[in-house]
Amino acid sequence: MTTTTGITSVAGAIGSGRTRVEGRDKVTGAARYAGEVPFTELAHGWLVLSTVARGRIRSVEDGPVLAMPGVLTVLHHGNAPRVDIDYMGMLGRPNPIVGIFQHDRVPFAGWPVALVVAETSEQAREAAEALVVEYDVEPHDVAFRAGRPDAYTPESTPMVQPETEKGDVEAQLDASAVVVDAEYTTPEEHHNPMEPHAATARWDGGRLDVVDSNQGSSWVANELAQLFSLDPASVRVRSEHVGGAFGSKGLSPHQVAAVMAATVLQRPVRVVLTRRQMFSLIGYRSPTAQRIRLGADADGRLRALDHQAQSLTSTVYEFIESSAVLGRVLYDADAHHTLHRLVRLDVPTPTWMRAPGEAPGSFALESALDELAEKCGVDPIAFRVRNEPETGPVSGLPFSSRNVLACFEEGARRFGWADRDPRPGLRREGRWLIGTGTAAATYPSGVGPSTAAVTAEPDGTFTVRINAADVGTGARTAMLLVAADTLGVDPDSVRVRIADSDIGPAMIAGGSMGTRSWAWAVTIAANELRERLALGGGIPPEGITARSDTAEAIGALSKKERHSFGAQFAEVAVDVDTGEVRVRRLLGIYAAGTIVNPLTARSQFIGGMIWGLSMALHEEAVRDQVSGGHVGPDLAGYHFAAHADVPLIEADWVDDPVPGDPVAIKGIGEIGIVGVAAAIANAVWHATGVRHRELPIRPDRVLRAADEARRRATDGIPGGMDEGGTRGGPAEGGVRGGGAEGGAPGA
Repeated sequence: MTTTTGITSVAGAIGSGRTRVEGRDKVTGAARYAGEVPFTELAHGWLVLSTVARGRIRSVEDGPVLAMPGVLTVLHHGNAPRVDIDYMGMLGRPNPIVGIFQHDRVPFAGWPVALVVAETSEQAREAAEALVVEYDVEPHDVAFRAGRPDAYTPESTPMVQPETEKGDVEAQLDASAVVVDAEYTTPEEHHNPMEPHAATARWDGGRLDVVDSNQGSSWVANELAQLFSLDPASVRVRSEHVGGAFGSKGLSPHQVAAVMAATVLQRPVRVVLTRRQMFSLIGYRSPTAQRIRLGADADGRLRALDHQAQSLTSTVYEFIESSAVLGRVLYDADAHHTLHRLVRLDVPTPTWMRAPGEAPGSFALESALDELAEKCGVDPIAFRVRNEPETGPVSGLPFSSRNVLACFEEGARRFGWADRDPRPGLRREGRWLIGTGTAAATYPSGVGPSTAAVTAEPDGTFTVRINAADVGTGARTAMLLVAADTLGVDPDSVRVRIADSDIGPAMIAGGSMGTRSWAWAVTIAANELRERLALGGGIPPEGITARSDTAEAIGALSKKERHSFGAQFAEVAVDVDTGEVRVRRLLGIYAAGTIVNPLTARSQFIGGMIWGLSMALHEEAVRDQVSGGHVGPDLAGYHFAAHADVPLIEADWVDDPVPGDPVAIKGIGEIGIVGVAAAIANAVWHATGVRHRELPIRPDRVLRAADEARRRATDGIPGGMDEGGTRGGPAEGGVRGGGAEGGAPGA
């Protein structure tokens, strides 16, 4: 510990591992979430959603409902406040999804058609369920499938470049000694954070005050200001505690409905979504149909990489699930082509869901790469080493740092990969077939402009103000450590204030950009404050505050490929009688720059890996073709990994210095999920000899694929079949049936 003028210096706060500063409040119930903050004269709104998938509202029979006990108003397209649905939002284009109650059209099942407001939540719900809405029904189309003739290539957006191309793919495929041409599918998946979406709106002294659960209070405040044609300075949004978000907590219809009702009634109004309502109102991950074509020399060097992905979007707002972006970063080839295509359907609009694009895309690409390695007779890790690029495979830009091979080296050592027999279907324990698999992971490490203020208080403490959003990741604690480390003080002397749009603009908690963006702003402000304190002169009663804005610095960044990387390893057991797949071990090793807080970082990695396991084996939302709505839109009908499904999971990282980077921090929020589903699918192939190209890998699919493989073996057809019906690698192994110990079961 050293002393400078005005500062007691303590080194090494970053990387020290610290429990969350708000942890005690959360586990004791002292922390209040958006749906729990008390207000005087609070009224409660309950959304009424359409029961048809397409059509027009003929009438809203609100008379009987208005006569029910406690009901204050019923808002619908005939009487709701008008809003500007043509405003330009964060992505620079209108977002009609939040333009509720502005017209009589119904674009999908679950579209908001009315809001019932009452004195209590129970009264609002009873009245909402009694409200009769008549529709003129029109034919709808909700059927997503590969190869639809109406699929189209969207225009480029600031977020996604739909197509990239380098070289002649067809010529390189023709010249390849080994080719994989396969299709992979992933289903519709949903976020389901523990805390449902909730918002309370009120007018306070001429300002709109919203207490919300979101991923960026400045974002929501700016959107509401534009939507309601308000002066941005007259809108305040607070979001102190958020119980999970995963891409789903931006501006949604419930916040808009709450503001409308508060404006009409001139009293606070709270709207909380039910679990079932969340299935249609907050977005989801689109299903995908992906075709991968890979060609390689006999020694396993890629000549061609073609990844074409199809997803769906709504008729209301275009969203691209960018599944084909992974290959643009991970692997080089003489010819390189990626393409995204969309199908417009009468469904809710998809949105960002943890690791959007990379999560489903990695299942397809990393599974196909495993198949190609097996066909070439090359170990999967060695295959990846042979195709490691020196620069961005498409962009040609240098990497800020790229230590994916170090992740594989460390992961292979810890997982015992060298002892693995590469032949499938050989390892057996009783009725269980055992297999192991691996996959690479990557996710962009971007950065967004942020402002911050750091104050030296007269009592010797420090206050950090940055409009970060802590969505359960430990953002408060991370910013505390960054500030303490930069100031050179004990972390206990630092307080952090976040999640209030009045603090000033800052990056949202999304795209794995939050910590990197906020830390940069906090570091600049803290450095300036430290320099000012070193000049002496004492601290005035109001303290000394240093402020920062990273917009100019970010604009001056050199162009590079900036990504986190990782290697995933999985061991599975497959029941030969039931087709059940159990993951027995997961190991993830990551290269993610400076790890600010090892305790919460490891938790984030493990959480992502659990989600990848859930994606591989459980999650699948099913849409009814007749009604256009979901089958079982709740946590009973929508399956995900429970405690009993989660095995021993290890997550760790390798050193990953980032030369010349202002903060050397990379994003880690989403990379944990990337590649896990592929590692598990590759392990299932290693256990059974059967490839699965459709998620989730359900027991019925395992048994059906095994039966087909056994039938083909009996008929003397060489090579076998995979689960998707495409000729693949050796599938003489079975799942259900006989097989000597140590041999290929069912052979």
